[in-house]
Amino acid sequence: NSYLCNSPEAAAITRTVCDKFVKTCIDFAFFTRDTMYRTLLKSKIHRVKTTHCELHYEGSCAIDEDLMDAANIMENEQIHIWNVDNGERFVTYAIKGERGSGMISVNGSAARRACTGDLLIIASFAQVAEEKVASHQPQLVFVNEKNQQVELRHKVPTQML
Repeated sequence: NSYLCNSPEAAAITRTVCDKFVKTCIDFAFFTRDTMYRTLLKSKIHRVKTTHCELHYEGSCAIDEDLMDAANIMENEQIHIWNVDNGERFVTYAIKGERGSGMISVNGSAARRACTGDLLIIASFAQVAEEKVASHQPQLVFVNEKNQQVELRHKVPTQML
């Protein structure tokens, strides 16, 4: 210890800091061990039109940056894509498409699961601690025929008969 602390006061401070750090780690481990998380819908871009399918581009889905911002989808974030026209469902990651362009480009092998003009639903999910589930609000983005945002909601309505 002499190489770390040149005085008894410094040694006491070091011990106090170390004790607090260990207590914080124990508290964190206890809290996370007993916390249940649920996977909830975080973001959805509803019924966007596929503008490009690029089989020989690196895998992923390029999404107009305006839509990514509106839906709170980050570059490289895992996304689920559901093709309304053919029923295909697949998982990939988001990359930025030209801002304001309306671009939705399905790339790589996923390009075999969509055609230009297909309607897609793009969704992402988050792990939410049980105590925050009731207050969680997803970003639900609705678009027009040019893939431009026309509405933002935070709740899926109850389905009625």
